[in-house]
Amino acid sequence: MKRGTLIILVVLIALVAVAVYLLRSGAGASSIEKADRDFLIKDTASITRIFLADKEGNSAEISREKSGWMVNKKFPCRSEAILNLFEAIRLMEVKMPVPRSAKENVIRFMSSNAVKVEIYSGDDKLKQYYIGHEPADSEGSYMILSKDDDENYPDPYVVFIPGFKGYLQPRFITRENEWRDRLVLNFTPPQLKEIRVNYFDQAKDSSFTIEFQDQSHFTLKNTAGTEIPYDMGKMRQYLIYFQNISYESLITAKSSRLLDSLNRSTPFACINVLTKDQKTSTYRFFRKAYTGEVNPELGVKFPYDPDRLFLNYDNNKEWALIQYFVFGKLLITSGYFQPPASVKK
Repeated sequence: MKRGTLIILVVLIALVAVAVYLLRSGAGASSIEKADRDFLIKDTASITRIFLADKEGNSAEISREKSGWMVNKKFPCRSEAILNLFEAIRLMEVKMPVPRSAKENVIRFMSSNAVKVEIYSGDDKLKQYYIGHEPADSEGSYMILSKDDDENYPDPYVVFIPGFKGYLQPRFITRENEWRDRLVLNFTPPQLKEIRVNYFDQAKDSSFTIEFQDQSHFTLKNTAGTEIPYDMGKMRQYLIYFQNISYESLITAKSSRLLDSLNRSTPFACINVLTKDQKTSTYRFFRKAYTGEVNPELGVKFPYDPDRLFLNYDNNKEWALIQYFVFGKLLITSGYFQPPASVKK
């Protein structure tokens, strides 16, 4: 082989090797380490605050407090909402750039519906980006990264979580009420002094009061104050039901017409919980109108919704939609506690 040919061959091999290295190391122009594609934050433990805002005027500030994550420094956040958000922040990757032919339309649509996200560690802003609608395959969301507070990078991307089928924007919640922890009741016997259950559409002997001497000794009384015998196993089971009870959705401030109607109506039941530190929590229950004519499974026309009802709590400030499946076990009558009949030998 001639010397000149050998030199050319060596140079070509070297160029191919350099090209392969550049592609594998991500040093080329298509690298996902490119500044305008750098969306994720691997060290989520450093995050102390996240601000989210949408184009409808809703905003939520999620901050790490001593008691845990809070929304707008007022309410504890739902743990699953925090986990979903941080999973996106930590794992999302660029799937593909937006084609040039679609870029203008995507940016125009994002300008009216995207969620602004600011992520902080202390006073330092780690990232700012906008997350918009989903692409046609519903895998991921369109996103565009900001250079600074006033300027964005020119190119949007489709960003996704590998292995997750779905779009990302719903994880970036901007409404305060949707961030809130849904827990309504969480009491244990050592905390309690009295539970009073009253019904307004049933016989008087349906209502009852449980008085606590200590966490193992109780007195069950009817509305006249007369003691009622009870089965200890049923009593303990009932008291367990007062732990970790949550609403389905908060309706406070959602529909003024619905709330006006509920405020004018009468509850069918009320539970008052008095704790040993003399704090009273009142829970008022309201029927929900049944929207269907006949239940398709049972062929029955219900006078009210058999699955859901309304709850008023927190000193009459909050309204929520709740499920009978969750709260129905609290709404029992005094007959529930009746001891089993003794068997004569």
